[in-house]
Amino acid sequence: MATGLLTSPPLAQPTSPKPTFSLGPISFLNRRSPVFRSRRREKRRLTICFVLEERKLSSSSGGDSGGGGDGDGDDSVTEKREREILEARLLEKLERKKSERFTYLVAAVMSSFGVTSLAVMAVYYRFHWQLQGGEVPVTEMLGTFALSVGAAVGMEFWARWAHRVLWHASLWHMHESHHKPREGPFELNDVFAIINAVPAIALLNYGFFHKGLVPGLCFGAGLGITVFGMAYMFVHDGLVHKRFPVGPIADVPYFRKVAAAHQLHHTEKFKGVPYGLFLGPKELEEVGGEEELEKEISRRIKLSKASSDRSR
Repeated sequence: MATGLLTSPPLAQPTSPKPTFSLGPISFLNRRSPVFRSRRREKRRLTICFVLEERKLSSSSGGDSGGGGDGDGDDSVTEKREREILEARLLEKLERKKSERFTYLVAAVMSSFGVTSLAVMAVYYRFHWQLQGGEVPVTEMLGTFALSVGAAVGMEFWARWAHRVLWHASLWHMHESHHKPREGPFELNDVFAIINAVPAIALLNYGFFHKGLVPGLCFGAGLGITVFGMAYMFVHDGLVHKRFPVGPIADVPYFRKVAAAHQLHHTEKFKGVPYGLFLGPKELEEVGGEEELEKEISRRIKLSKASSDRSR
């Protein structure tokens, strides 16, 4: 039968033209067929869409179920680690600030105790020396007292002028450290305290070892500069910038007002005013800053109460 098929004559070819393509089963088996290509591409698109949809559904179901999947577990672990890192950094910062405050406190106490002791001893021995001759040098003593008060008051105006004309101008490269977050117990701006101490020491030294009206005036001027420097350190460094605790000074209403006024200087709301310290509230009144001053006082009172409540 097979041989007969092979030897039989070929069938006659049809006269009608061949169709361009056929929808028969053979055309689907032909990979070059456009129908096969379109079906294959359509199948791939359906497969990809199905996979993406599957992932979306799985992620949404995991979020609705309350976070029991691996992704949520990784997120929770990451958040926990970040929280631990933040807490460690915060503790490290607090410890560093505590150490800085203690260092500056030691320096402030030693310097104030040393300067105060020397000033008291110098005043005592100088007046004792003046009274040894039996005649009281009234003019010299009054001059010493007057220059002490005058120098202490005059230093406020000197500090205001120097702060505005020098520190915020040609000496800004040094004073700028005081307007930036401090790193460490000291800052470059502290050099100004040493600069102001030099003439005070020189005047005290000359007035202590010499008699007469001029030495008495010099001694009084040096004493007034020293008193102002001590008050400035406690109010400015201790009360305003909290570089060391000041105790009951913080509860004095006028000192609280002074601290609030100087805090407004650092905000630069009134172009740097006030530049002075103890007369800072008056400077703010001259530029219409009473309302802002009262707001700052209220803010500092709230912070002080909150801090005292946490310490209890």
